[in-house]
Amino acid sequence: MTKSNGLQAQDWMGAWVVLVLGGGMFAFRQLTIVPRAMVGICAAAPAPAICAPRAAVLWMQYEHVFGWLALALGLAAFIRGQRWLAAMALGLGIAAVVNYNATTGIIGAALGLVAWLGLITGRYAPKK
Repeated sequence: MTKSNGLQAQDWMGAWVVLVLGGGMFAFRQLTIVPRAMVGICAAAPAPAICAPRAAVLWMQYEHVFGWLALALGLAAFIRGQRWLAAMALGLGIAAVVNYNATTGIIGAALGLVAWLGLITGRYAPKK
């Protein structure tokens, strides 16, 4: 039987990373992409500054960048057993699901979560 590593400061910081990435993307989407009025606002000749990041997020959504990044980070977290990779995979997986890249994003988030829980319970030997 392995000894539990327990929660560490990195886990609390990881929870903040998940909250900022996942929650931040949800809020950004609700404020800039979902409202139909933003289409007209961004089509205007002097478009507001928020339209550039909005266009970048939409391009990343269409090209499935969020999902593939979450999957890559989830695999890396699962293989390497590092908390920060697991937190990034989980946060980006939530961002991927919010942006309709759920097929690959949810797998990356699940791999990140499994790796993170494995580190907390002591199933992985922590990597430095």
